[in-house]
Amino acid sequence: MASAEQLKALLKSHLEGDEPHFFAVAMQVAAHEAKQGHGKLARELRALIDEAKKKKGQLNQARPIAISQPKGELSSLLSASYPKLRLSDIVLDRDIHGRLTRIIKEQRQIAKLRSHGLIPRKKMLFVGPPGTGKTMSASVLAGELGVPLFVVRLEGLITKFMGETAAKLRLIFDALAQTRGVYFFDEFDSIGSQRGQANDVGEIRRVLNSFLQMIEQDDSDSLILAATNHPDILDYALFRRFDDVVNFRLPDEALTIELIKNKVAGFPTSRIIWKRIAASAEGLSFADIAKACEDAIKDAIISDRDKITQKDITALLLDRKANLPRKAAHKDHLPG
Repeated sequence: MASAEQLKALLKSHLEGDEPHFFAVAMQVAAHEAKQGHGKLARELRALIDEAKKKKGQLNQARPIAISQPKGELSSLLSASYPKLRLSDIVLDRDIHGRLTRIIKEQRQIAKLRSHGLIPRKKMLFVGPPGTGKTMSASVLAGELGVPLFVVRLEGLITKFMGETAAKLRLIFDALAQTRGVYFFDEFDSIGSQRGQANDVGEIRRVLNSFLQMIEQDDSDSLILAATNHPDILDYALFRRFDDVVNFRLPDEALTIELIKNKVAGFPTSRIIWKRIAASAEGLSFADIAKACEDAIKDAIISDRDKITQKDITALLLDRKANLPRKAAHKDHLPG
């Protein structure tokens, strides 16, 4: 018979909606009964558990995935959202747009590809300066596929205790096998830095080794995205584990003009020479340019002006450029 602790664990996991833990405890109960010589009961329990897992899987495939907030210990490791952003809503470099389109197409045809022994792209590394669209692209992929976006909370993942971080990482990989979604590791260099660096510590090496093993073994239908502003410090072994590396860059003149036109499209403009505005924005990220345009519209509304001018936008672009850290105020050239 199940122990008092096992019964309490079963009830607690059921109330918290922590299905992986519920099934794990149930299997412990079945194993205990088998050891006690109650073979028939153990087999019946295992059959019930297998049937429940099977029905749960069929239910997940039969209906759209509703947003599910992580339960138990996972709540400190993952934050969940259900983005509505679409690829048509954002301005991106043509190459990046094409790569995201390909991921979306392959993910929408998972069953078809797997039936031919092929695996769709699902492990991507995003590299590039801040504000160039890495996080937004993760939201777009989740929005296009209609699945939740789970952002890994690094402050909850990384601890000072030996072995604990790797154990928490295992919880995340168990979750992505259980619930299909886009799992986003931002600031990935904090766990993916090169082994053997002067400031390296043993725990980080163990975490990196664990990540390499887990991502290699993963066969789920979830997407794993990692993003970094510092690809130069990532361990070389990581690049082989990802299906694709996507380089995000600061916008060129054409993209800058497209972005500004997109952002001010809903508000009347006057005396705009787009190339001059683009020149004022050189060295700024997509995010900085978008915020400058939004500020120009807000200023016009507050001041009861019915139009925004080139002067309005240019002034705010130059103000943002003046307040950038010196390193960020020039274009970042990443390898193609």
